[in-house]
Amino acid sequence: MEVVASAARRPVALSTPRQPLHERVRLWGALRSRLRDTFFRFLRKVAETDDARAIQVASLRDVLPSRPEIALGDPAGLPPQPYADLGAAPGTPRTAERTDIVIISARFRSGSTLLWNLFRAIDGCTAYYEPFNERRWFDPTSRGEQTDATHKGVTEYWREYEGLQELDNHYREAWIGHNLFMDKDVWDPAMKRYVEVLVERAPGRPVLQFNRIDFRLPWFRHHFPRAKIVHLYRHPRDQWISSLVDPAEYPRDATMTEFANHDHYYLRLWAGDLKYHFPFLAESCCSHAYEMFYFLWKLSYLYGRKYAHVSVCYEDLLREPEKRLAELFDKLAMPGNDLAGLAKLVEKPRSGRWQSYAGVDWFQNHEAHCEAVMEDFFRTMPQ
Repeated sequence: MEVVASAARRPVALSTPRQPLHERVRLWGALRSRLRDTFFRFLRKVAETDDARAIQVASLRDVLPSRPEIALGDPAGLPPQPYADLGAAPGTPRTAERTDIVIISARFRSGSTLLWNLFRAIDGCTAYYEPFNERRWFDPTSRGEQTDATHKGVTEYWREYEGLQELDNHYREAWIGHNLFMDKDVWDPAMKRYVEVLVERAPGRPVLQFNRIDFRLPWFRHHFPRAKIVHLYRHPRDQWISSLVDPAEYPRDATMTEFANHDHYYLRLWAGDLKYHFPFLAESCCSHAYEMFYFLWKLSYLYGRKYAHVSVCYEDLLREPEKRLAELFDKLAMPGNDLAGLAKLVEKPRSGRWQSYAGVDWFQNHEAHCEAVMEDFFRTMPQ
């Protein structure tokens, strides 16, 4: 009984003893760090969404310049060092200033492989096929072995990339479908160095054939100012049919939503990235995928005509290969080529397949709608 009574007389602890201040601070700091990491992981996920990106673009448009400017008269853009003992940047690399670089820009299914293969057959040229391609031609473990059966006379795409594994240090997979719009002031040293390595390692004259620089031509023109840019284009109706692979799978009365399973050449990926600059590329603005295709085709054509040094019509090249190649080589200062031999490499695909897809009126109605939208857009843009 005395033991029980003694226990009953002891004071009951209503709370645990307070931890020392330094321990509470440590625990709070650890909790705060975990909460902060969780919050910013969530924030990064949100920032990657379509809605968040649209908000960012709308908020920053006309608020921040593309790059801070310094009004300086020095040709290099920066004044000389104020103290002689400070380090100074080297001069402009010779690679970017070379005059023998040829850059080909074309849409998918426009005959770009044919034009690349023609340059590949010229002695003294090193022609690189689609340098930004996700198959990473310089990497034997990722490029595979297959070729497109429609690329007549081509058994592989990667011969010129052999031994160029150093390109892996600069290649960015994001180039495939992100930041497809690049004006001259965009800063992308990895892209520039990647192209420079290709140029430097090329025996003879470097020729780079791209299908992903339509809206990056201002950047290429600025960073490789003495290169010659060749723009290749094809009739949009034939190009559209070629991009479908099997037109019967996506007929003229199909919806925009149904196109997702038949998008073989990145159309929706491109539109999704470029719609922040050209809002009419949003899927909700297109009643049929041909409208999205035509928007991109026409914008690509306009950019090619504005920024390229030479524009080549694919149909003209097929019809008169020797004449058109002679004109092209003359503008590129490449005389003395075997025009007759090169013309034999030109195989004409079947044209006019679009006529079995839809009538002239169907195509013209969609094209006219797109032209009206673009005319209104460019008319109302601030100057």
